[in-house]
Amino acid sequence: MGIDLSVKLGLIDMKNPVMAASGTFGYGEEYSQLVDIGKLGGIVTKSITLRPRIGNPSPRIAETSSGMLNSIGLENVGVEKFLSEKLPYLQKCKVPVIVSIAGERIGEYAELAKRLSDKEGVDGIELNISCPNVEEGGMEFSTTPRLTYTIVKRIRKVTGITLIAKLSPNVTDIVSIAKAAEDGGCDAVSLVNTFLGMAIDIKERKPKLGNITGGLSGPCIKPIAVRMVWQVSKAVKVPVIGMGGIINSEDAIEFIMAGAAAVAIGTGNFVNPRTAIEVIDGIRKYMTENKIRQLNDIIIRI
Repeated sequence: MGIDLSVKLGLIDMKNPVMAASGTFGYGEEYSQLVDIGKLGGIVTKSITLRPRIGNPSPRIAETSSGMLNSIGLENVGVEKFLSEKLPYLQKCKVPVIVSIAGERIGEYAELAKRLSDKEGVDGIELNISCPNVEEGGMEFSTTPRLTYTIVKRIRKVTGITLIAKLSPNVTDIVSIAKAAEDGGCDAVSLVNTFLGMAIDIKERKPKLGNITGGLSGPCIKPIAVRMVWQVSKAVKVPVIGMGGIINSEDAIEFIMAGAAAVAIGTGNFVNPRTAIEVIDGIRKYMTENKIRQLNDIIIRI
């Protein structure tokens, strides 16, 4: 019996459902000596802004119970250097590339989307409208259905390639946000981004992060993320990309059972750079052992 791991997200055909999440895989080349990138279902790049950003003050990362806090502040090379220095490598990877974009205003997102959409090697755009560690812009777009709908609709008008809206869990009703993104014209939604958190060093008597607060990720958030994926997958027709604490194939299968069409590995990449490859192999083994041919058949009706 042949096992079919393929997934379609908008216009993107992926050979398997496992992606590298934005912000945890650099621009791809950083992991090239550690991972056979060609085996991945897709790569989501570090978020790109119009101009380079230096990010937040250090310390930027703090370990927590079963997870980590990060406050990078969208440090990146900017779109000019991305196109000239980073994209050429990605064009040779022979794996779908989804470029994450971020900005302070809707116009910045629109300009980025237009500049990227006609570039060879850019298969999709992920709208990062949910970053909890940037003071201006970003997160505010994903906090209400109206703002989510407005930005997705605006970007949909300027690009015909696959458009993914990355949603924040720091809201009261994630289902209404997801439906607004769908109504705005996105091809898929990805969730969840990190939870807003804080940690204090009791010996130094000060916050562990230079920016005081940051995004909480890792296994500690997985049960909440699975619940949100389950809720959203029942409410929208577009594919859902599940993420949040996936460190092995069992975690990924749990998200797929909850309704995710694909999954993204984030913090797990820092713990074990081969996490995504091992997850792909684990999903294939699970399907073989349970005589499941297609990914959709993993989903359980709850």
